[in-house]
Amino acid sequence: MTYPMVIAFKNTLLLWFMLSLFGISHAQNQIIVGAEQTKAYIPLLKNKKIGVVAHASSLIKTPKGPVHLIDTLQACKVDVVKVFAPEHGYRSKADNGEHIDNSIDPETQIPIISLHGKNKKPQAEDLNGIELMVFDIQDVGVRFYTYISTLHFVMEACAENKIPLLILDRPNPNAHYIDGPVMEDEFKSFLGKHNVPIVYGMTLGEYAQMINKEEWLNNKVRCELSVISIKNYTHQTPYSLVVRPSPNLPNEQSINLYPSLCLLEQTPVSIGRGTEMQFQIYGHPDFKNLEFKFTPFPNFGAKYPKQEGIECYGLDLRKHPKINQINLQWLIDAYGMITDKNSFFFDRFEFIAGTKSLENQIKKGLSEQEIKASWKPKIDAFKKTRAKYLLYAD
Repeated sequence: MTYPMVIAFKNTLLLWFMLSLFGISHAQNQIIVGAEQTKAYIPLLKNKKIGVVAHASSLIKTPKGPVHLIDTLQACKVDVVKVFAPEHGYRSKADNGEHIDNSIDPETQIPIISLHGKNKKPQAEDLNGIELMVFDIQDVGVRFYTYISTLHFVMEACAENKIPLLILDRPNPNAHYIDGPVMEDEFKSFLGKHNVPIVYGMTLGEYAQMINKEEWLNNKVRCELSVISIKNYTHQTPYSLVVRPSPNLPNEQSINLYPSLCLLEQTPVSIGRGTEMQFQIYGHPDFKNLEFKFTPFPNFGAKYPKQEGIECYGLDLRKHPKINQINLQWLIDAYGMITDKNSFFFDRFEFIAGTKSLENQIKKGLSEQEIKASWKPKIDAFKKTRAKYLLYAD
C-alpha cells in the first residue's frame, strides 16, 4: 500500500504477520507500543465488527519493517468495517485545518469517515453495526494538537451509543514536562476542550481515563474504556517516531519545539510552513536585524503559507538543545521586533493560548518569568488531577 514509510512488499509482510502473530520479538527493555501487543488485543476483536480511528502513524514495527494497523487487522481476519480519520486525513496529507470529506479507501474498500469535515464527532449512523471501536493515533502531547479533541468526541459518541473503546497506547514525545497557561472555559474550542495546560505530560491512554473519570464528556456520560498500555516506558523515556504524526511535524526537533513556536501561529510570523524546516525556524520580513533568511512557498502540508514568496529574516532553531519547558522568549522577541504591533495578535490567538491574559501580558511588557509565575497555581492544581490517572512513572 502507499502509506508513508511502509515498505512495498505487503503480501510478504502480511504472511509474516499471520505466522508470527503471537510471537513478535523485541529487544529487552525496548519500548513496545500498544498496537505491537497483538497477543493482548487481537482475541478481543475476533468475531466482532470493528471501527478503527487511525491515520498514517498507526504503524507497527516488525523485523520486516513497519506495517499499518489496518493491514495487520485484515491479515488477522479482523472485520474492520469503518475507519475514522482525524485532522490531516487517513494518510496524513491534508493541510492544517483543511476540510476533509468521507471517502472509500481504494486499496481496502473500507469506508473512511472524516472527523475533520462535516462532523468532528462520529454520528450515530456512522457507528451503526460497530461492536467495538479501536483508537490508535500518535499524539504529541500538546493541547491544541487536535487529536485529543478527536479522542474526546470519539469517547462521547461511543458512550452515547454503548460501544466499548479500546485504546492502543503510544508514547507522548513531549511527556517529559508540563507547562503553559491552563485553558479557560471562555476559549474552549476544537483547539482545546479541557482545562489543561498547553503541555500536559500524559499519553492518550492516560488522558482518556482523565476525560472519563473527571466527567468531561457531554452530560457526564462515561465511555466503556480499555487501554493496552505501553511496555518499558516512562514519561522520561526518549522515543523516536516511525513517521511524522502530521505534515508539518517532520522530525523530533519540530515536535519538541512545536508547543513553543505554535504560539506564533496566530500572528504574522512564519514558523516554517512552506519550507522543509517546519517548526524549527521562525521569521518575518520586519526582522532584518537577524541574519537567517528563508522564503516560504506552497508545499506538502502548506498550500497557503504565511508570508508566501516573501523573504523572511529570523532564527534557525534546527540545532537548538532539547527543551523541557515552553519558551516564551521567542514570542516576546517577535512582538518586540514587529513594526505593526496593533496587528500582531490575530483574532484567534487566545484559542491557541487558552486565555486572553497572555496577549495582554506581552503587550504590557511582562517578562517570561513574570508570565510563567502567573500560570503556576493552575498548573499545580492540574498536576494533582493528572496524578490520579497516570499509567507510567514520571
